[in-house]
Amino acid sequence: MASEELAKKLQRRLDAEQRTPSDDVAEAAPAKPGNPEPLRKAAPTNDDDGGGGASELSAKLSRRLDINDGTAAPKHNKVFNPYTEFKEFSRKQIKDMEKMFKRFDSGKDGFIDLMELKLMMEKLGAPQTHLGLKNMIKEVDEDFDGKLSYREFLLIFRKAAAGELQEESGLMALARLSEIDVSAQGVMGAKDFFEAKMQALSVGSKFEAEIREEQEELKRQELERKQRRAAFKELQSTFCS
Repeated sequence: MASEELAKKLQRRLDAEQRTPSDDVAEAAPAKPGNPEPLRKAAPTNDDDGGGGASELSAKLSRRLDINDGTAAPKHNKVFNPYTEFKEFSRKQIKDMEKMFKRFDSGKDGFIDLMELKLMMEKLGAPQTHLGLKNMIKEVDEDFDGKLSYREFLLIFRKAAAGELQEESGLMALARLSEIDVSAQGVMGAKDFFEAKMQALSVGSKFEAEIREEQEELKRQELERKQRRAAFKELQSTFCS
């Protein structure tokens, strides 16, 4: 088995790194007649060298075996930004998805686990079996941790918009019952190439327009607060004079 051969090779390398030059000399020097066999210096343990090299090699060995067995979780070093990665959705849609995710993340740990997903599907009116829930997670579980991150949750709606979910699947029921309309959104699900191209070109301007609308709304709210403060101060000065 490839993983066993790799384990043996790395173990031999670990043993070689733990050996000292004096060990090799002691092995090479023949014992003289009448003299006891030379004492061999014990190989340093993890306690002798702080465990640095050995523990690091052991960790690499463990991860390599997990990769070979298909159980290793991929490392994600890139910072996740839903607005840039899921450009097919509007800011409002992404915010609605985020609110829904946080509402059912009862543990507030940034994940929806199996029991939380079970409760979500029951509240949506589409209860699933234990096996059905596991299959729902498995379909979008990129890091194989058995639960849904926020990014994986968004992948459900991307697949729904692209028509990549089966009608009878639990994920399709989740997307359909979530009150987040993604049926007409996204270049991923566009059937006509030129229509998809036009939608892709309009994503940037649409995104900027939504930001401007949010900024205008904040300015309007700030103006109203200033007007209320001014009116209060004027009323206060009238009573105090």
